[in-house]
Amino acid sequence: MNTEETATTDVLNRLHRAQGQLAGVIAMIETGRDRKDVVTQLAAVSRALDRAGFKIVASGMRQCLAEQQDGSAPLMTEAELEKLFLALA
Repeated sequence: MNTEETATTDVLNRLHRAQGQLAGVIAMIETGRDRKDVVTQLAAVSRALDRAGFKIVASGMRQCLAEQQDGSAPLMTEAELEKLFLALA
């Protein structure tokens, strides 16, 4: 498995985890759970999504560096990667 496949697998795992957590948050609201518990779980969903996004950006950065080292043109510019990173901030 290459680095890009590993990153894709990691991102998908994080997104599936977030999907399950979000389903849990919805169920908590539907059953009238305490707001504090709901917000705590909602924050966990948010962190899982952020981590998936950062993993995607980090993978893109690694790919760009590898392409620069082997002399091929990177798929994304540094400015494009920076914009993606800042979108998550």
